[in-house]
Amino acid sequence: MAVVNIRRDVEDKFYRYRMPLLQTKIEGRGNGIKTVIPNMSEIARSLSRPPTYPTKFFGCELGAQTSFDDKTDRYIVNGAHEAPRLRELLDGFIDKFVLCGSCKNPETALKITKDGDVLRDCKACGKRTGVDMKHKLTTFIIKHPPPKKAKGTKGAGKAGGQDAGDGGDGSDDELTKRIKAEAADIPTAEQRAANGGGDDDWSVDTSEEAVAARVKALEGNMKTSLVLGDDEDEEDEESPYGIFGQWLLDNRKGGEEGREATPAEVYKKAQELGIDKKHKAVQVLFQGLFTEDAPQEIEKYAAVLVKMVTSEKHQKSLLGGLERLAGVQYPSLVPNGVPKMLMQLYQIDVLDEEFVKSWGTHVSKKYVDKDTSKKVRRAAAPFLEWLDQAESDDDDDDDDDEDTEGEAKANGAKKAGDDADDDSDLDDL
Repeated sequence: MAVVNIRRDVEDKFYRYRMPLLQTKIEGRGNGIKTVIPNMSEIARSLSRPPTYPTKFFGCELGAQTSFDDKTDRYIVNGAHEAPRLRELLDGFIDKFVLCGSCKNPETALKITKDGDVLRDCKACGKRTGVDMKHKLTTFIIKHPPPKKAKGTKGAGKAGGQDAGDGGDGSDDELTKRIKAEAADIPTAEQRAANGGGDDDWSVDTSEEAVAARVKALEGNMKTSLVLGDDEDEEDEESPYGIFGQWLLDNRKGGEEGREATPAEVYKKAQELGIDKKHKAVQVLFQGLFTEDAPQEIEKYAAVLVKMVTSEKHQKSLLGGLERLAGVQYPSLVPNGVPKMLMQLYQIDVLDEEFVKSWGTHVSKKYVDKDTSKKVRRAAAPFLEWLDQAESDDDDDDDDDEDTEGEAKANGAKKAGDDADDDSDLDDL
């Protein structure tokens, strides 16, 4: 699915706030013709707004009836409306009800005051700016206020929620709740020590013997591969990143501890070390957690990846970890594993389409040597070609909409009485 900047007037391809390109589907005939927006939920999630708000906004602007069913995920505007027209209206909705009135940042949440005013609370600049209370949508918003679970979350992000869930204690999205629920049952190292420990103790043993054993285990490529691509002098086995990497090696599939850490345990360990929001931690996470079965393991740990990859820097570190995992630790992954891993990461929405395209065309010596970097990117070619093809198909769909509209006009004289029905059939193609 094509992805665009939330502010379509911003041409920067690395603009961090992204959303899916609005799509439409015309259904019905005659007086029963209607426009379905199949990806409204995804768009609304990127804007941190209920999908009913932009749908109702379209109805207000077009003077058309709207209907929505959250259970079946159907959002409908009566009448036949072309996708480009609705995209323009969506820009208007974003400007009026999403962007901060001061800094024009989309990281906002709607607040309803006791006086019945609707405000945009900006998480970026901290200001609260009002909306046009004369607009008909404000009445709908007041009658159907935003769900409380959205309180305190970051505003808009990339499709799928870039930076979502980075907020404070009030930003308990479903992922955070699940991780906290699982983590609550995991005893801390202090609790384990107080209870006398045990054979299944998964906390890091800091005795001299244990440290020596871990250092020995890190000899060779495995140890070298966990060195970060930058600030190398600062990172050793005693740093938070080194400790995190060793813990991952011990607690991953086939690790020395004989058990596999859950996503909640991995995230909790990163939190304990104070690196859960650091982009460098993502590289260590990818290298230390995954094995030669990484294409299958990514799905299992999707929750923690989504939680920790929250910016372009995080994406860069993620891809750096992928380069080192495939290029240094498990070269057997290079031929077929690289495109599969990229596809998995793209499908769980931790990679931006434009960002990964740029990565694929720029060889870098930051994480691996130049030759290895080239090999990994060459192996990524099938996935990058798939992205280009998907975008081309989206463009063709738009062209087809224009062509079919022209055909409808050309045939208007022949079937004047059925113009509306012909237009609907053509738009369906």
